[in-house]
Amino acid sequence: MEFIVNHLDLSLFAVLVTVGYAAGTFAERRHYASILTRERAQRQFQVMNAEAYFAEGRVKNSFMVSGSAVISIDYFKRLLAILRNIFGGRVKAYESLVDRARREAILRMKEEALTRGADMVVNLRLETAAIGNAANRRGRIGSVEVLAYGTAVTLNKT
Repeated sequence: MEFIVNHLDLSLFAVLVTVGYAAGTFAERRHYASILTRERAQRQFQVMNAEAYFAEGRVKNSFMVSGSAVISIDYFKRLLAILRNIFGGRVKAYESLVDRARREAILRMKEEALTRGADMVVNLRLETAAIGNAANRRGRIGSVEVLAYGTAVTLNKT
């Protein structure tokens, strides 16, 4: 107890890191659960990464759809990523950050296409960008944005 009182700043730092880790882990798990649920619900909706060719008269309508997601990394994972960058190796914290952002952007694009009555999305493209003050000044990633876009196609049913 005496150690904690004498080193209050170190104790406070340890408590904040622990709370940050727990809150970040909880938020990430909740987001992944939401993504999995929505992916299961949209499993039958086709999204292709290639150009599609349709017989003449087969396409009723086509239009562009997009979905964007900005996901931020929590401070605990940022601290681990900084240490990993010093010593080298895989940066798993950034991998999960990009994975969540990519999947969320694709889901949002699919939701827009379904809302507008599309049967599928063709020619899917993904764009990514590191954003935030930390990314611009010190070469560190604060948040990542992923933009998913493609051509939604409504087919003639006849």
